[in-house]
Amino acid sequence: MENLHKLLALEDSRLAWVLRLGLQGLRTQLQQALQSIEADLGTVVCEKLIAELDLLLFSENLSANFTAESATNYLDENSNNVHISCVEAINYPDTSNTIDAATEDYLNWEDALEPITETSSENIHLEITKQFKLQNIIAALQADKELLQYIGEYEFYSDRDGDLWNEIQRLLLRIPEKQAQIWRDRTLKFAADVGATEEKELYRQIPFNRCEIMYPGLAGSINSNGLCLSDHIPISSQLVTEDTTAEIEFLAGIVSTWIKLIHLDPLLHHALKSVDRFGVRSLQSDSERSKYATALLERFRRVQITAKNADPIATLRARIDLDEAINSLVYLPPCDRYSWWGKLQQETRRTLDTVVDRVRNAGYQIQIRPLWGTYADIYTYSKDDLLLNIGGIPGEVSACLRVYAKINDEVLPGRVLFRSS
Repeated sequence: MENLHKLLALEDSRLAWVLRLGLQGLRTQLQQALQSIEADLGTVVCEKLIAELDLLLFSENLSANFTAESATNYLDENSNNVHISCVEAINYPDTSNTIDAATEDYLNWEDALEPITETSSENIHLEITKQFKLQNIIAALQADKELLQYIGEYEFYSDRDGDLWNEIQRLLLRIPEKQAQIWRDRTLKFAADVGATEEKELYRQIPFNRCEIMYPGLAGSINSNGLCLSDHIPISSQLVTEDTTAEIEFLAGIVSTWIKLIHLDPLLHHALKSVDRFGVRSLQSDSERSKYATALLERFRRVQITAKNADPIATLRARIDLDEAINSLVYLPPCDRYSWWGKLQQETRRTLDTVVDRVRNAGYQIQIRPLWGTYADIYTYSKDDLLLNIGGIPGEVSACLRVYAKINDEVLPGRVLFRSS
């Protein structure tokens, strides 16, 4: 690779020109193949290879025809995300991050999507790192003291404006939705001041059982994709089959979404007791993502199996275990209950009500209690809780990881994250 870099750096060399032409042709062929080949196990590795070719071909240091900013714009405009309208019912394959194709073997997580911003040891965006077009948004967010309880002392990590827009919008998914909408409108105004406009048609899609825009993208002086849940591309057939009920299909969508999001957002953590009972772990490393994702998929498989089982108690236990795995995906500090994240997790937890009704109709005595409020009032219902010193309200529960349950005379303790007093 050293000689490859050296040859590409020779601006007046015809051999360098031939090499650049060949690499550009290879990149174009790979991109076209990605768009036409569905659910290939090499998709994610191929995307990484194209990103590496981008860094080689469009570095400001290697080509006089590209500045650092134009290289960034080129990467934004030609990123390997799927750009499909969430409004139009176009059934394109999701080749942006095909991690569901091998769920039968619990996936090869080492090959899963990594954020491009973390891959380059040769930082070709130094100029942009020093001065963002969206710098005013960063300053405004950091100056809002009310956000501290939701996002803590947040430090932005993106090194180009396109990535920064996505980072900011993912951050807003963690705060109460009313405040998030106010801030989303503000960020669009800030973006307009630097020549960027809201892109309402192009989104990176995550397979789900409904269509829901999470946040918009940008066009103009800054090119960045939005993000949405979409029912226009199918949830993996490894999770959903023809006889899957609507209830299980919704849970499959949640599992698929969680798996994709842990590869999109490096700030996600997990507090799943079966993986690590002693703390809240970052999901930045491949090994930690693999452990969490495998546990999540195993619990979903048990839900699928017990859903066909005549034993309602086995079904309830499997659903409580899956609910714990889903609600153990957290940020530090944990998301507000009325944020986008909090509401989706609460929606998932409410699916337990249907199972509880079935168990009661079968003649069992059941109590289910999500644990919220003052920790002193609920700690007798929980076990192996984790203490936090950031976010939330001192002395109160920050996240209910597992519900408390009592089946006849058997007690199943809950589990929470709580803020120190």
